[in-house]
Amino acid sequence: MSARRAAGTLLRAVAVCAGRRLAPHAGPAGPGLLRLAVGGYHLWHVGRKRRLYQGVHRTDPASFDPVGPARILRRPLPPVIADRLVDASLVTGALFAAGVGHRVLAPVHSALQTWNFAYRNSWSMVFHHENTLVLHTMVLAAAPASDALSIDALLRDRSLLPGRRSWMYGATPTVMNAAVAGTYVLAGLAKLTGGDGLGWVRGGHMRDQVAFDALRKEMLGERSSALGKRLYPYPALFTAMAAASLAVEFGAPLAVLDRRAGRVFAGAAFAMHWGIRAIMRITFPYNLSGVLYLPLLLMPPPDPRG
Repeated sequence: MSARRAAGTLLRAVAVCAGRRLAPHAGPAGPGLLRLAVGGYHLWHVGRKRRLYQGVHRTDPASFDPVGPARILRRPLPPVIADRLVDASLVTGALFAAGVGHRVLAPVHSALQTWNFAYRNSWSMVFHHENTLVLHTMVLAAAPASDALSIDALLRDRSLLPGRRSWMYGATPTVMNAAVAGTYVLAGLAKLTGGDGLGWVRGGHMRDQVAFDALRKEMLGERSSALGKRLYPYPALFTAMAAASLAVEFGAPLAVLDRRAGRVFAGAAFAMHWGIRAIMRITFPYNLSGVLYLPLLLMPPPDPRG
């Protein structure tokens, strides 16, 4: 019986400690700011590609290979229907960012966003850089993210910054950060489970990727990175970059547990993606925008002991 009591006491202590750090009581401003940033990014990202999506919707149906939720389709949608679904996501995205009818419209926006990205990816390669945006939107759609800095807050509380506090406000960036950490760990595992295994850290595979990507771009008439060409003769530099990238990816879970570690990770990962853009001219728009890392910077402090 004493062993059971000791185990129960230990579990309660762990639960209390986890709650203090992962779901501390906080005000609603953090989730409100995250909603504005993520919703605004969606409007920019999808709005500037609206014509591109319309062109994709009119691609040869033989190229249609549905992924994700689009697998329910046996054939492509009529192009006009697909166009209107993209337009609908821009409308719901604006309402999501403004915080209008969040409980109803935010899940609708999240569903439209998920569908449209999956449908877009069903015509070509899968663009993984949109996955975290989809996950962040899902979290915010389920969270009380319109309790501040929103039309909902103005109508209900007559204030953009109501004075309430809740553990749900503190848990929102934590869940968003957990989604980010998961994607980075998966990226690290993909590197180590490839043909080179642990040998990936030596940097040879990364160096070959840079050379292959530059050659492919030039053969297709695109401009390759001048910086990548200048760095190619230095294998030791690629070893250092490979080791650093693995440290960032496998260190991501620490960013969920500690505010200071989160800020270090955010800076390192942000710099890594800008480095990838400079060396290979490969862009991860959501990462490069910095919006992806905003939840790491808005983690509230842990609840005080007691």
